[in-house]
Amino acid sequence: MKEVYPNLYVGNDADYQRVAGAADWCFVQAAKEPWHRQALGYRTHGAPKTHPEYLWARRGNRLILNLIDAPDAAYIPASVLWTAVEHIRVWLSEGRRVLVHCNQGTSRGPGIVFLYIATYTDRLPDSSFAEAEAVFKLLYGRYQPGEGMRAALAREFTKLERGQP
Repeated sequence: MKEVYPNLYVGNDADYQRVAGAADWCFVQAAKEPWHRQALGYRTHGAPKTHPEYLWARRGNRLILNLIDAPDAAYIPASVLWTAVEHIRVWLSEGRRVLVHCNQGTSRGPGIVFLYIATYTDRLPDSSFAEAEAVFKLLYGRYQPGEGMRAALAREFTKLERGQP
């Protein structure tokens, strides 16, 4: 687990297990397996698409994402990424410590933190996705997004360049 911005940490499942019981922490669990599956209790291959918590579930101090490290950005909904970024913003504004984690701590979790830092801080250059990504890698050396996650981050970063989301 590494603090990449004041009170904002990136890590993996083992890091979450170490601090899960701490009341002063909030968590973005950026992994369908096992977190989203456990939260909703589904036994099928995927969550039922009609379930109101199909994309994300909130359980106390946890935001649990139905997010896989897909090879295609089409399977990484922008709404899931931005919901996570907004939760981070709110929790940090409340003075909470936030851990964003995925299974290995290399793709989905760091990718969400990348978007938060690109959106709400001046720590990353806004000149291009490639330059921002290179600087983020200096902040979090384990950042190695999968092909689909990287394409989704580039897609969302481009929206920032145009004054969105």
